[in-house]
Amino acid sequence: MHIGGSLRKVGWYVLVAVFAVSILGVTAGQGTAATVIRMGHVGYPGSLLAVVNDEFAKRVNEALKGKYELKVFHSSQLGSDEEMLKGIKVGMLEMFQPSTIMSTVDPKFGVFEMPYLFKDRAHVKKVAEDPKVKQALFDPLPEKGLRLLAMWENGFRVITNNVRPIVKPEDLKGIKLRVPSGVWRVKMFRAYGANPTPLAYGEVFAALQAGVMDGQENPFPQIWGGKFYEVQKYLSLSDHVYTPSYAIISERFWKTLPPDVQQTLAKIAMEVGDFARSEGARMDKDLEQKMQKFLKINEVDKDAFVAASKPVYDEFAKEVKGGKELVDRILELR
Repeated sequence: MHIGGSLRKVGWYVLVAVFAVSILGVTAGQGTAATVIRMGHVGYPGSLLAVVNDEFAKRVNEALKGKYELKVFHSSQLGSDEEMLKGIKVGMLEMFQPSTIMSTVDPKFGVFEMPYLFKDRAHVKKVAEDPKVKQALFDPLPEKGLRLLAMWENGFRVITNNVRPIVKPEDLKGIKLRVPSGVWRVKMFRAYGANPTPLAYGEVFAALQAGVMDGQENPFPQIWGGKFYEVQKYLSLSDHVYTPSYAIISERFWKTLPPDVQQTLAKIAMEVGDFARSEGARMDKDLEQKMQKFLKINEVDKDAFVAASKPVYDEFAKEVKGGKELVDRILELR
């Protein structure tokens, strides 16, 4: 059995167990123990999500030594993104690093599902630090029980599959493609002719191995971390979407923190955003070379994909209040 799949299946139960054990840990030693901050993510060891989380934990623990200890739980040990999103609202964990699922929290996060919106990582940095973008996306979240400290990186996404090289949108016709939770990725790939199905990241390897899915789309570090190259034939350099990941903390927990601790967490989270983008660029280059040994890699006709993406933008502008203005603002920052 693929280890990611097994971890995913028991994730929610582990989350509950960790919740119970950590309560005892915080109160042990007559209140002298450091308060534990539990942070979960779905990435496997070696993935960008894991590398960034570990760097964040290292910096936080150095800065808050003796007062707070940030512990990272990888590989869906605390559940899927959906389960962690529920858990963080009821106190089963304090932080997590979601990506696409944020569009289910607020439809405006679907802007990061719009194909070919971002030029490069310098453009991404401008958007991540732009006051107007923060006002639209960050500020409404505390009312939903969440606080977004910073935009990190999931990365530019590429397509793998076992049917054929993908050069133009029509090459996706009929391909069963795993996508993450979030309506806009489904809409986009349907517009291209594929048959997209949302599936938890921890279940992707088994689905590809069994032929339940023909392919998937992810950034290079997620493909490598999940070992999808072992059960795929083709990799197409589509770069169709740039997806951020996010440093999310429970608003309930945030309000219990002293102002200086809040400031420290927020400052380090923003600094780690630069680390995440730099590390993402490095890993893309390195992992593309490594995966040439396992997969047939091809370029795509990006102009054809851009043209086929227009209906997705039109629908986003129509369905999401403030969506067009957000897209326009991001384009201004190119």
